[in-house]
Amino acid sequence: MRKIIFTLFLIPTVFNAQQTIHHDPEIVNYVSQTNSDSLKSHINSLVSFGTRHTMSSTTDSKRGIGAARKWVLKKFNDYAKNAGGRMEVFMQNQTIQPDGKRIDRPTDLGNVITIIHGTNPNDKRLFMMSGHLDSRVSDVMNIKDNAPGANDDGSGVAALIESARILSLSKFPASIVLVAFSGEEQGLLGSKMLVEKVANEGWQLEALLNNDMISNNLSSDTQLINTHQVRVFSEGLPQYELDKKAQDIRKFGLENDSESRQLARYIKEIGERYVDNLQVKLIYRNDRFLRGGDHTPFVEKGFSAVRLTEFNENFDHQHQDIRKEKGVQYGDLPEFMDFEYFKKNVGVNIAVLANLAKSPSKPENVKIDVSKLTNFTDLSWEKPKSGEITGYYILMRETDASTWQKKFFTKENSIKLPYSKDNYFFAIQAVNASGNESLMVIPKVK
Repeated sequence: MRKIIFTLFLIPTVFNAQQTIHHDPEIVNYVSQTNSDSLKSHINSLVSFGTRHTMSSTTDSKRGIGAARKWVLKKFNDYAKNAGGRMEVFMQNQTIQPDGKRIDRPTDLGNVITIIHGTNPNDKRLFMMSGHLDSRVSDVMNIKDNAPGANDDGSGVAALIESARILSLSKFPASIVLVAFSGEEQGLLGSKMLVEKVANEGWQLEALLNNDMISNNLSSDTQLINTHQVRVFSEGLPQYELDKKAQDIRKFGLENDSESRQLARYIKEIGERYVDNLQVKLIYRNDRFLRGGDHTPFVEKGFSAVRLTEFNENFDHQHQDIRKEKGVQYGDLPEFMDFEYFKKNVGVNIAVLANLAKSPSKPENVKIDVSKLTNFTDLSWEKPKSGEITGYYILMRETDASTWQKKFFTKENSIKLPYSKDNYFFAIQAVNASGNESLMVIPKVK
């Protein structure tokens, strides 16, 4: 048997245990730069536009979605000066016509996008983070009244701006895309527009982290406070081409192992590694009960995409006219945000994006040998297409476990483990010298 190193955590094993969790100093530095005062400044600027309703003015210099888009565009351009020409900033526009639903007039739909291009021209991977710029009040068609949208989803956009500020100085092999969508409240219109571009132009989009409401700590109704957990929603069964995949999913028991679910597990491991006093809670739904977000159009096109959101929602400060009733203040206002909690959630995004963009690409042709009956598990794979590697992690978990429980390290391209494939799930990651792991790959049958 080849020599391997056991790395994590919970189940006794015959292998020698060794703690090898690695904190990359560069990522530690980036996360430490996340600043609550900076986030508060971004939120106050976004709120100052009065309303950011998708059908509000695009020509007024101070009020409406147009002024807000130009401000975000300027912030991205300001930080692009740090990137030595590698940071591309642009607006994706399209005039959309009335749809008989939530658009009742021709509307200039615009997504604000920046791409921090990677340093390796042969590495085509893109890792995306998003939030939505538009806001609303109680009546989704009301374009006149103030709709501050501080948390929903000023928090997601402020997180993008803060990430742009910090990561503009990075020099990662792969590219990072930051997107402020419009039209979310009117039917996920901006994300639908971008996913068509991504699909039609063949972007190698590996992961999308959609941030929608990440700064509130208090639930309405129950009055519960939570500043130590953030939720990550991910689909289990892949919506895209499920009819073609269902037979193998059922045959091999992979109902809990979609690519989006693997991304959620990755976010949990890396987020908790770099951000103190925060638990990333995996939620086994694509989104909240019977609701949706801007990651959904990407999921529907077959991309790995998840939603990050606060643990508690406060419906007094979401989709509400600004008013006071019986001593209760309604409206999505900055004073109801927890900026220290917000800061931690932004740190999770920065850590995950940096770890992904620094990592090698995924191992290729990952296989599990089922040619004979045995209580050993034989796995094999080929080297990644891009990135320098020091070896591979073999991940293992029991079939009823929600997260990976063990890691084995090897420099080889195959391994024989004394664990039955009937009792465990396995996956493979590539890892480089600075400890940055690729996304994991579930083996296919050999």
